[in-house]
Amino acid sequence: MLTGYMRVSKADGSQVLDWQRDALLAAGVTAEHLYEDLASGRRDDRPGLAACSKALRKGDALMVWKLDRLGRDLRPLVNMMHDLTARGVGLKVLAGEGAAIDTTTASGKLVFGIFAALAEFERALIVERTRAGLNSARARGRNGGRPFKMTAAKLRLAQAAMGQPGTKVGELCAELGISRQTLYRHVDPKDALRLDG
Repeated sequence: MLTGYMRVSKADGSQVLDWQRDALLAAGVTAEHLYEDLASGRRDDRPGLAACSKALRKGDALMVWKLDRLGRDLRPLVNMMHDLTARGVGLKVLAGEGAAIDTTTASGKLVFGIFAALAEFERALIVERTRAGLNSARARGRNGGRPFKMTAAKLRLAQAAMGQPGTKVGELCAELGISRQTLYRHVDPKDALRLDG
C-alpha cells in the first residue's frame, strides 16, 4: 500500500499543499492515506509525520513529492531510512534531486546511499568553512558571541553605587540591566574590582 506525506514550512497560508497532494494522488496514493504537516523540516515533533510513520506496515511504501519534504538534515533522514528499512517499508521520491530514490529496489537503495553520503560531505564542508572563518576572524582580533552586559560605564556606576551604604543591590541591578551574578563577578560588596572587573 502507498502512503503519502506532504509538508510545507509556513502555516500562514502563503504556502499550500495542493501541488504535493495532486502529485501524490496521481502517483497512486489514496486520499485517506495522505498525511500532512505545516511545520519546518528541521523540527522533529511533526504530528503528521508521526501519524504517517505509525500507519506504515511491512510491505508498504512511503511516498513524498521531494526528499526535503521529509526533512532537511541528513542524520534524521538517514535514521528514518534505517527505521523504514528495518520495518520492511520502502521510500519513493517523485521529483527533485532524489527522484531516482525508490528503496523498494536495489538501485534505489544505492542512490539513497550516494545522496546521503554527498549530503554528509557537504555538511562537513560547511562545518570546516565555518571553523576556518571563525579562526580567521579571531586572528584579526574579532571575537564572536554576544556582547558583554557589563560595559566600562556600567562598571564605574556599579563601583560607585556599591561604595554607598544605602545601595539596594536588586535596584542597582535592575537599573544597570544586569543580574546579581554579573554584578558580583565584577565588583565586590565593598566596591573593589574583582577579576572580571
